[in-house]
Amino acid sequence: MSHRVVALVAAHDEAGRVGPCVRALLGLVDEVVVVDDGSMDATAAEALEAGAAVIRTGRRLGKGRALEGALRRLSPADRWLLADADLGETAGALGPLLEALDGGGHVAIAVFPPSGAGGFGLVKRAAARGIRALSGFEAREPLSGQRALTAEALAVVRPLARGFGVETAMIVDAVRGGLSVVEVDLPQLAHRPTSRDVRGFVHRGRQGLDIAGALAQRALGLR
Repeated sequence: MSHRVVALVAAHDEAGRVGPCVRALLGLVDEVVVVDDGSMDATAAEALEAGAAVIRTGRRLGKGRALEGALRRLSPADRWLLADADLGETAGALGPLLEALDGGGHVAIAVFPPSGAGGFGLVKRAAARGIRALSGFEAREPLSGQRALTAEALAVVRPLARGFGVETAMIVDAVRGGLSVVEVDLPQLAHRPTSRDVRGFVHRGRQGLDIAGALAQRALGLR
């Protein structure tokens, strides 16, 4: 049985990476849609040239709201592949996530290879603890934006959580909804790590706040 598969790529100021990402994904899916969340560079033009459809938010909405807005405008698909534009050409390694759905999974999450770059892991560990407390699921990669979902799973986890809380909330909602969530090691995958500078710590602070807000909603039964 064939499935219509759409890749949804979140992007903000990813010129230089989004083009290779789109071209790699076109080898895996039927359509690639880039959600350009208020980019100030040539992200949209590069994505179009590479063969993607592009939805522009006009102003920056944050990852979760940008993706949710795009989903409201798109036609249904049988399978969805979520990816971040900064994967570049390594996005071509996401095929096993779709294979995991064929094997009976509802949500498949990519696990990146170990890296010495990035932060200290505080936000990642906090997200994993929150997921465990609210759903019992032991997440190795709670913040990975590289995910494949069935149409059924996408319906369960929508509306998507705001900002950078989208990934953590998605796991909680899927598990609570009785769906199978699997994590898949993808050693060829690589993205641009957040550095240990002022900009990097500001990003992680915003990420942590979004995650805390999404988890608090679910702990209080507001979602």
